[in-house]
Amino acid sequence: MLVILRDGRKLHGVLRSYDQFGGSTTMARFVADAQRFGIANLVLEDTVERLYHGNAFAEHWHGLFLIRGENVVLLGEIDLDQEDDVPLRQVDYQFLDPYHKSDIAKKKTREDFKAKVLYEQKGFCKEGGEGDGY
Repeated sequence: MLVILRDGRKLHGVLRSYDQFGGSTTMARFVADAQRFGIANLVLEDTVERLYHGNAFAEHWHGLFLIRGENVVLLGEIDLDQEDDVPLRQVDYQFLDPYHKSDIAKKKTREDFKAKVLYEQKGFCKEGGEGDGY
């Protein structure tokens, strides 16, 4: 499964459990339940967090990961056959981490500027916190 969180992290792992309305027996049933009822919590096993920058990616091992459903932005099944065809090269996590942090800082600067313009010129409120942009 691919799970994208409100804070922008991208997690890949094996879905082991979720606690909304009992367990679904098939992936199709799980997705239907998630769309209909929302997801309370997820448990991923063999979880890695992926960072992307340009045409490179890096992975950081997390293992077992419990995710509160309110933090999930996107949830999807990964086709492992097609994932192998993606033209990205894997690099060491320590190499990519500074670039990723720089990308996050630039995005925060842009979002802060946008929020300031919306507040001062368009009359929008300042409410909301980190990750509320979804």
